[in-house]
Amino acid sequence: MVFNNIFYYSRNIIILLFAMGFGSFLGNAQKKNEGFQYHIRKTGQPIFIDGVVDEQAWQETDVADDFFMVLPMDTGRANETSEIRMTYDDKNIYLAAIFFNSVPDEYYVESLRRDFSFGKNDNFLLFIDPFNNQTTGFSFGSNAAGAQWDGTMYGGGKVDLNWDTKWVSKVKQDPDKWVVEMAIPFKSIRYKGGVTEWGINFSRLDLKSSEKSSWTPIPRQFPTASLAYTGVLIWDAPPPAPKTNISVIPYVLGGFNQDFDEKNTFQKRVGGDVKISLSSSLNLDLTVNPDFSQVEVDRQVTNLDRFELFFPEKRQFFLENGDLFANFGYPTIRPFFSRRIGLGVPIRAGARLSGNLNEKWRLGVMDMQTASVDNIGRPNQNFAVFSLQRKVFSRSSIGLMFVDKESLRYPQDTDSLRTLFPKFNRNLGIEYNLASSNNLWTGKAFVLKSFSPSQINGNGVTQAAHLEYKSRKWNWGIQEQSVADNYTAEVGFVPRKDYVNINSFVGRTFFPRNTESKVLSHGPKLISSYFLNKRLERTDNLNELEYLLSFRNRSSFEIGLVNEYVELLAPFDPTRSGKDSLATGTKHHWNALRFSYNSKPQSMFTYTAGGHYGGYYLGGKRINLNGELGYRFQPYVSLNANLSYNHISLPAPWNDTEFWLIGSEVDITFTNKLFFATLFQYNEQSKNFNLNSRFQWRYKPASDLFLVYTNTQLLDPNIGKSWSLTLKFTHWFNW
Repeated sequence: MVFNNIFYYSRNIIILLFAMGFGSFLGNAQKKNEGFQYHIRKTGQPIFIDGVVDEQAWQETDVADDFFMVLPMDTGRANETSEIRMTYDDKNIYLAAIFFNSVPDEYYVESLRRDFSFGKNDNFLLFIDPFNNQTTGFSFGSNAAGAQWDGTMYGGGKVDLNWDTKWVSKVKQDPDKWVVEMAIPFKSIRYKGGVTEWGINFSRLDLKSSEKSSWTPIPRQFPTASLAYTGVLIWDAPPPAPKTNISVIPYVLGGFNQDFDEKNTFQKRVGGDVKISLSSSLNLDLTVNPDFSQVEVDRQVTNLDRFELFFPEKRQFFLENGDLFANFGYPTIRPFFSRRIGLGVPIRAGARLSGNLNEKWRLGVMDMQTASVDNIGRPNQNFAVFSLQRKVFSRSSIGLMFVDKESLRYPQDTDSLRTLFPKFNRNLGIEYNLASSNNLWTGKAFVLKSFSPSQINGNGVTQAAHLEYKSRKWNWGIQEQSVADNYTAEVGFVPRKDYVNINSFVGRTFFPRNTESKVLSHGPKLISSYFLNKRLERTDNLNELEYLLSFRNRSSFEIGLVNEYVELLAPFDPTRSGKDSLATGTKHHWNALRFSYNSKPQSMFTYTAGGHYGGYYLGGKRINLNGELGYRFQPYVSLNANLSYNHISLPAPWNDTEFWLIGSEVDITFTNKLFFATLFQYNEQSKNFNLNSRFQWRYKPASDLFLVYTNTQLLDPNIGKSWSLTLKFTHWFNW
């Protein structure tokens, strides 16, 4: 039976891989914007980064201008004029950008905080692809007030803003234009030595005119970060050969904390990270006794789902080159999820080797060691991950991943502890990622196999695949996935097992003939999802017809009709509040209406509003209203408040249940080096008050002083309180 299942899964995957690979092969053509070339030449003149483009070096460069409009429509040149100049010396890449305003007006910026929200700021972004592989690279940028943006690029057009590196920039504003100058050290990025052509593009968002533009033409359905549409940066000589770069980033921490009923304790810790450039494109990261006390806390949610919720990783060590480790599989089928490491237990040390081996191969290796917890019998555990990725065709790739969790040195070697903390759990998987040369076709297919000491549970197979097409007017996709009951991923995120799932969607976008219409685009989308058991009998399904209107001022409105069916596979409390549970096997069906509205980002006062009204379990009713309010005193203060209200009406013993979720956030950026943020949350469902305040002083590039206060208070019936006050100092040393 198992053999037949594996054969069945493998056959489907082979067919899908062949179909996807053939489509990718057909798309393996010349780079789309090969004809857009910028020639960069070395300068011997000094450049001072002050936002004033008056040095002689800038007069001797080429100029990239005459941008193309991407939004609101991608059918011509941009109305707003932009000019880009670039040069370099032995240490840095220099860039100067001038952005003229056809109608002088106030600039729109959210704050001075690093890695700002793209859609809420007048901004400029640089995208570079040093390996010219159209899948990986780096992004740098600035908003009109001088806040920096930097991140690594992966997946052909996604930006991971959790990556920070050393570089400098300066912005100067005039009524008719704003100017940004930047210097990016060669040692702050990764590139292949001896190569004289990189992929490159420049992007501008001007909220005053609601115009997004790009140096190269890009279809409006794709982000300007899409590396499939970059031009070519041509060097007059190969960039300077990379030198060995070693960074040591120690930290010192002290603070007080109280964990509910325990006594106050004084905490002191010392640790740090080491970064070693093994080559121009491969980096070794080491960490000893890491601490993540300054990391922003999770946003609370009202949970009415039957399965585990996903909360994203926010710890810096796990995030750089994170796509090599975290993106294998699907969001609901991850063989590796780094938040499983260090969950309620200290991390002693870790190492990560990651980066590009060449223009076709990428490598990621990680090993982490955690401490034991004697009072619960938890042993020392080791977590090892190996990820290898090979580019194929124009922009597609094949990936291999192996995940191993080992329990070592049990405090008490008993059968019960070996059941609770198994000796090992392993996952081996292979996947194919499709990305056509023009980005119209994307997809994925993968197979995973788990291994464990148990002969009954833990040795299962999982497979999935999808294909998506996205043009200006049409967007459709189909996906299938199956997870065996005996598949386990102890270091992954797989909230549901023992099912087959079929998903599909199709959407159509219409554009008004009147080019002055306030409605920019509109169109319907039909979504269908069916869950089946191993006998291919329906257990769940959701069908939704939605309609989206996008307005020229960048606001949007969406409405949807939902039809949902659920057959419970386990007891479930529909309020998740500790009341009675519905029985396994009971069947439920309902319809609902939902809506959402997002206001235009140009206003000082912004808001979103949404809601859900319709049926619920046992013929009941559920009403949900949610919204977010924001006001900014730009560029220094940003105020936000969010609210979610749920009213559930069910027969006895649940009756009427109400949940409020309230949050507020104050973000103050005194300068682009001095920040203060405080977040308050109240979750009535979990009876939880939470406060997190964080002060940060970036006294030197990538070197910080943090002061963090957290307070969590549980209300009746789980009365308790925990708090901590932490002072943390980090410094970045370079050799």
